[in-house]
Amino acid sequence: MRAEEETTRQRIADRLRDDPAPAGALAREFGVRTATVFSHVEHISKSLDPSDEQLLAAPPECRDCGFTDFDDLINRPSRCPECKSESVDEPVFTIE
Repeated sequence: MRAEEETTRQRIADRLRDDPAPAGALAREFGVRTATVFSHVEHISKSLDPSDEQLLAAPPECRDCGFTDFDDLINRPSRCPECKSESVDEPVFTIE
């Protein structure tokens, strides 16, 4: 399939097979909203063959206190539950 014919979801999956990336960077690269990228990533994780590939997510991290034990890895929390800081890095996704 040519790149022009691939869906945004397929292009995101191909990109994650090449290099890890946070949702914000993927949103800018593919011209979609960050929330849309999170939706695509969630769908991609369900559609991968677990015996062949898996979606990995480095958890979000609070820049102030270092907290990383967030409940939902396929989302960007608005603030840290530990210190209440809004300075939280996005999760980084890859497909291996």
